[in-house]
Amino acid sequence: MISQELTWQSLIPDLIAYKANFVSSDTLTPAKLLDIQSRLYNSIECFIKENSQTHFMFIKSDANEYYLKAFADSIIPLITKLSPIKGDYQFSESKQLFEWLPNIDGRFSSQINIAYRHWIEPEQLFGYITPSRHLVPGLLHQVNGGILILSASTLITQPVMWQRLEYMISQKELKWLSCTENQYFPVEIQPQPLELKLIIVGERLDLGEFEYTNPSIFKNSIYGEYESVMLFDNEKQLTLWMRYIKSIIIVNQLPEISPDGWPCFLIQAIRFCEDKFNLPLDILWLTRRLIDAARYQCQNRIGADEFKKSTENRLWRHSFLSEQTEYNILKEQIFIKTTGEIIGQINGLSVVQYPGYPETFGEPSRITCVVQLGDGELIDVERKVELGGNIHAKGMMIMQAYLNYELKLKQPQPFSASIVFEQSYCEVDGDSASLAELCAFISALALQPIDQQIAVTGSVDQFGYVQPIGCVNEKIEGFYNICVKRGLTGYQGVIIPIANTRNLCTNAAVINSVKNKKFHIWPVEHVSQAISLLTKQAYFEHQVEDNKIYLLDLIQERINHANSLDKPKIPWLLKWLFK
Repeated sequence: MISQELTWQSLIPDLIAYKANFVSSDTLTPAKLLDIQSRLYNSIECFIKENSQTHFMFIKSDANEYYLKAFADSIIPLITKLSPIKGDYQFSESKQLFEWLPNIDGRFSSQINIAYRHWIEPEQLFGYITPSRHLVPGLLHQVNGGILILSASTLITQPVMWQRLEYMISQKELKWLSCTENQYFPVEIQPQPLELKLIIVGERLDLGEFEYTNPSIFKNSIYGEYESVMLFDNEKQLTLWMRYIKSIIIVNQLPEISPDGWPCFLIQAIRFCEDKFNLPLDILWLTRRLIDAARYQCQNRIGADEFKKSTENRLWRHSFLSEQTEYNILKEQIFIKTTGEIIGQINGLSVVQYPGYPETFGEPSRITCVVQLGDGELIDVERKVELGGNIHAKGMMIMQAYLNYELKLKQPQPFSASIVFEQSYCEVDGDSASLAELCAFISALALQPIDQQIAVTGSVDQFGYVQPIGCVNEKIEGFYNICVKRGLTGYQGVIIPIANTRNLCTNAAVINSVKNKKFHIWPVEHVSQAISLLTKQAYFEHQVEDNKIYLLDLIQERINHANSLDKPKIPWLLKWLFK
């Protein structure tokens, strides 16, 4: 069972069939929220049209101004039956209070049907009274009778404000309360009627806070979700996405995309999603890429050159950390071999994400395994020194369970082993290195060297099947960059899970090298395929002919030999008696 090498066509999405769509892009009409977020739009529609008993709605989404504005714009056409609250306050000297006078036009009458805020202070929301006894209306007064959209973060970080707001909306009464415990009102102020629908927008963890602290409100509210990606496998879906991009271009007053620019932008979008059959709907990411490309626009159009220049410039500006890593490897301050063969050593592929750094990049990691006589313990050095995360530890245990299952041992394995990420000085987590660790373990047990020209990524299950991982493009490019700067041998490459072929969207340099047979990518389904490629030895008995050796047999023979060494020797006299 040998893996078939991928062709260069597999490394990039095939967009030739959509050429007519790119040519006719100027005739497209902008898409609305209803078009791209039908489930969310239906939830909003239900919330707007339901009776006054439903006052709260939660939307899972980014909560920045772009998204809040998009939601508000989509709601405006739905507002048909909202009743504004009219009235004003008048101070009574005899009663020393502000009386609410309904049904008159005044400063405290409703001014707008909908409002949104990413952040708001209590005084801005509820209004306040000045030292000279002057009442200042808040946002609630202006949008009374309408719809208010707030970010979840502004309510979570100001719990007192949220408690008061929730109480007032539920009781349908807008009360004047002091914003701090040390503040008091010099006069009494009558409450006024409040009829308001509140939409709270936030990420899933933020909404989880409301579910935990206000379970009854959360369960009885309407829920909607802004879907971050859309499916892309036919012309209709591509056209819809292009219409969505056109709406972003119009809102931000950006140049149109030329026919040759669409494929470049699509490749960037697919790479961002890490899936050839998904396209992003992230407003901020799409807007940023369009603005970056617009800086290089010519004749008020964004073409292929503009997208390429903007991408190259962004990566160059952000490349200091990745260049430092490559420099350390090339100057042999970090030991990574890209030629030769070594027993128990393999190049795993890691992805690096620094806090406060916008880019993710891949780099090879040297993983080593040593085996000695012992009690069958597999020592995860990273875990022992508390540098390994829980998911990494889980992958190690799964790896050990698989090998014990495959060898079908009737007694504990007579070898102990230790596996480590060499020259790793920070926490290691994730299970994407478990395939590489398993191959290093098998190599050390079978005493068969691993080709250092090949790097490996992927996780394994208890039956040895290889599971998909994330950031596959960055991992491939990280190893490729080291190989190309040392000089390609024509035999270097990367082993990836076969399930990750749909995620491939590598840069042009990798594509050209694969096309010219200078670099290789092998997708594998089972660990047997990976270790056979790495050691040039068959793994199972049925993979060989004429009774040639195979890896599992070598391991079994070594175990049997070790077990025979452990048997106690019988004195010659007792041997004669037991004949």
